[in-house]
Amino acid sequence: MALLALFRRSARASTKLRTFAKPSATSFGFQPMSQRRSVSLQSYIVTPKQLAGALTKNVPTKISTSPRIIPLCAAWFLPNDPDGRTGQQVFRECRIPSARFFDIDQVKDHDSKYPHMLPTVEGFSEAMQKLGIRKDDTVVVYDTKELGIFSAPRVGWTLKVFGHPNVHILNNFRLWVEEGYPTESGDVEAAVERDSHYPVPTVDPYMVVKFAEMKEIAKDYGKEGAEGIQVLDARSLGRWKGTEPEPRPGLPSGHMPGSISVPVSELLSPKAKTLLPGDELAKLFESKGIDPDKPIISSCGTGVTAAVIDAALNEANWGRSDNRRLYDGSWT
Repeated sequence: MALLALFRRSARASTKLRTFAKPSATSFGFQPMSQRRSVSLQSYIVTPKQLAGALTKNVPTKISTSPRIIPLCAAWFLPNDPDGRTGQQVFRECRIPSARFFDIDQVKDHDSKYPHMLPTVEGFSEAMQKLGIRKDDTVVVYDTKELGIFSAPRVGWTLKVFGHPNVHILNNFRLWVEEGYPTESGDVEAAVERDSHYPVPTVDPYMVVKFAEMKEIAKDYGKEGAEGIQVLDARSLGRWKGTEPEPRPGLPSGHMPGSISVPVSELLSPKAKTLLPGDELAKLFESKGIDPDKPIISSCGTGVTAAVIDAALNEANWGRSDNRRLYDGSWT
């Protein structure tokens, strides 16, 4: 029987800057210095208005060493995307000014045969230095306007696993664009001055479930005296049932014994694809019989959208944070 473990990216554009009419928030940095003040973001999930206000009030200068607010694009599409889109492509087409791009297909464990396993501590540190991110920066991760909330929570979760202290998720980039906040396009220059020192971090192992532990949990499901660990699956209901194919050739669909289907689509608003309000998420989790007093493990196809469930649990305040974990690698 499995033992219960303790549960715990300014980019410069080479092309035009597109701005839209929006009071105050459309012109980051055009306030007199006397009117600027540092603004911190309080909640893990932040709105476009909150981020725009914070960026307006926290304008970095070349001589400043103060912590900055860094928009970090985590755009990613499934390998079977019908339009063949890539994260890099949509990042070049439309992004928040000064954003950096976190490539989850590159910042990973390159020694693993699985797609999105966490990188080594050295690999994570190197990636953050190349992005010009410092340990004391506030990082706001966001997705694509095409998909809404999708892969940003995975990058946010990754930063938290490696101990980055101030991490937030934008809810979401589609609304940022629709509400008229500024965007830019074109290639991003590789600015040497961006490079920063980022210390090699320490991993929080309690946030991550590995294969051996997950295998034991699955074996113990339904046995007398089992620990009652709840496994939530973010894939579509069809993939969970085994009636729809997986996006990766040769990988069968289906689900782990005892897992609960919580498709990402159910956690998002139908049109804007924003994460639902906390009270609505709580009702959803309750309707699926998810007990907030028992341990929860989030899973999906490769560990990307599992983090959407984790973010939703956090927003709903459903279960203790030290009782919620993510299965890295997931169904793959």
